[in-house]
Amino acid sequence: MAERTIISASERRRTGNRIGMSITHVFLFVTLVIAGLGPILWLAKSAITPTQDTIQQPFALWPNGMDWANLSTAWNDIHIDQYFFNTIVIALGAWFTQLFIATTAGYALSVLRPRYAPILNALVLATLFIPGIVLLVPLYLTIVNPPFLPDGANLLNNYLAVWLPMGANAFNILLVKRFFDNLPREVFEAAKTDGAGPFRLFWSVVLPMSKPILGVVSVFAIIAAWKDYLWPMLVLPNPVVQPLSVRLPAVQSQTELDVFLAALAIATLIPIAMFLLFQSVFLRSAGLGGAVKG
Repeated sequence: MAERTIISASERRRTGNRIGMSITHVFLFVTLVIAGLGPILWLAKSAITPTQDTIQQPFALWPNGMDWANLSTAWNDIHIDQYFFNTIVIALGAWFTQLFIATTAGYALSVLRPRYAPILNALVLATLFIPGIVLLVPLYLTIVNPPFLPDGANLLNNYLAVWLPMGANAFNILLVKRFFDNLPREVFEAAKTDGAGPFRLFWSVVLPMSKPILGVVSVFAIIAAWKDYLWPMLVLPNPVVQPLSVRLPAVQSQTELDVFLAALAIATLIPIAMFLLFQSVFLRSAGLGGAVKG
């Protein structure tokens, strides 16, 4: 069956309409490329451009040649390699904790559905109405004097201080729960009939059917951890364990412009890679098709 569109096939064959549509498509494509890729391409160009060229001719394409040494200087001399590694560790830990808590909590609220599930769901929803800045001080005091640890012990300069608060993300829990609510219940009943317990149902049935939402939560978690500034700055005061988002502003005043732009370009690699890796997950409903056979 042919797809129904605003412009019918007969109108599309007319010369005037075809030319108008082609011009519109080209205009939209160029506009989107300039608005979306323009800043990234300019940053990539400036990362290997000498400082004077960037200041005097910011949009010129290497008037005096390229300076590839900017990348090696940013990587080694201002220790971008160390901060890059710290950021990856923080992002992976945040990804795991958010994915683990979101999927298990969403599974409990949507699939297991205990009698008190509506109360838990309301409590999780209520946390979205509390501004994050209000929780900053009590959360910091909890990190400085955490429960269940000996007196004098704290989680400062410990990545757990970043991972654990990020894991308690009510938005992700409700997002995953909403997705689980739309999964076919016939599959769950069939799995239970075959003897699958709650853990087996979660691991072998629910998670394989939930690839789209797992990809969405993964992107949200890693991007949020990659760009977070305030909380890592508070709980990771030691520069040795700080991520790029904290260290780059700190070294900006002590670094040449071309080297600093090269460091910024390096810092964008993971978000770009995440987009390229998960873009198809947003556009397809993997695992849902064919789950229920008529």
